[in-house]
Amino acid sequence: MIVPGYRDHSAEQWDPVAPVDASEAEDFLRRCYLENPRLGPVEPRLAIVRAQIAATGTYVHTPDELAHGARMAWRNASRCIGRLYWKSLLVLDRRRARTADEIFSLLVQHLRTAGDGQLRPVISVFPAAQPGQPFARVWNEQLIRYAGYRGKDGRTVGDPRQLGFTDAMCGYGWRGKGDDFDVLPLAIETPTEGLRLYELPERVIREVPIAHPDYPWFAELGLRWHAVPAISNMRLTIGGVHYPLAPFNGWYMGTEIGARNLADTDRYDMLPTVAACLGLDTSRESTLWRDRALVELNRAVLWSFERAGVKMSDHHTEARRFLAHLRSEEKAGRPVPADWTWIVPPMSGSLTPVFHRYYDEMDLRPAFYLDEEAASLARDGTRCPRSEIMRG
Repeated sequence: MIVPGYRDHSAEQWDPVAPVDASEAEDFLRRCYLENPRLGPVEPRLAIVRAQIAATGTYVHTPDELAHGARMAWRNASRCIGRLYWKSLLVLDRRRARTADEIFSLLVQHLRTAGDGQLRPVISVFPAAQPGQPFARVWNEQLIRYAGYRGKDGRTVGDPRQLGFTDAMCGYGWRGKGDDFDVLPLAIETPTEGLRLYELPERVIREVPIAHPDYPWFAELGLRWHAVPAISNMRLTIGGVHYPLAPFNGWYMGTEIGARNLADTDRYDMLPTVAACLGLDTSRESTLWRDRALVELNRAVLWSFERAGVKMSDHHTEARRFLAHLRSEEKAGRPVPADWTWIVPPMSGSLTPVFHRYYDEMDLRPAFYLDEEAASLARDGTRCPRSEIMRG
């Protein structure tokens, strides 16, 4: 579906050498100023931006444009069910940061701002990429992730998803504790300093031990999870300007931890353990032992976060709130792109109202993108051939 006033960028491919698309800049600015009348008329601003692009190949967003553009990117995020809160996003302008030490310090501040007290959605926007020039980035897919180690007996300790990245970090000299919830270092790369590794201070790693309201033995499993899900390797694009380092966070929906991180067979794979502790018959699938174990694991996650005073939403509540977001956006005359496979929760999908309807899948900007190279670096620390050419 193409909506007047909105451009569908379904074939998004970022060319780091190309100048900013002036028409995309104009499209963003017109919508930004229309939605924010206090910014005044847009025509004088457009004249300045056109001149900047003609002279340099890019332009510089004002703080107001940056803030609203980041919020619009969240509003356009088709895989996020929690977009009802897009206006509340706190945008931290970090475009002056250059060195790895500065970036690390500001990332620590990000986690403190997001995680102290009641969790809040935050984005830290670092310098924009300049056409044809190298840029700063964080290799990690999230600011907080747990390492994964290959044991000599073939068993994985920690998070299997992070095996490749953990090996890469060890190759750069990092040595972890080797346990199941060992926080990985931040891998920060800058054009002048290359790659540097930083250990996050424990004071900003807010974690919740997982217990159960009915089963005391659950606490003995030793499970825990971090409170702030801060995605750190997606590129933010606003009006044709690209920000490769723009980590952002909201808060967890319970199923992200209970039905995915701790339950997936290629992650912590806890369902067989929970089922055994519950005394369930696991001899055949028709006993639905996986389903029963999954419910109790998710009950444990939700109860534990609530007991710890850490903000978290359940999938039933968040599904209803997403439909409220749809109604609000439709009233404002704006399209709502949504990917059904991500909006529907990973458990009890048909019990939620988001299951029983269709959605329009559009690629609207401003937006967040996961580039092939960023995904590769987060997976195992390897680069794409093109990037080696770009580096020189």
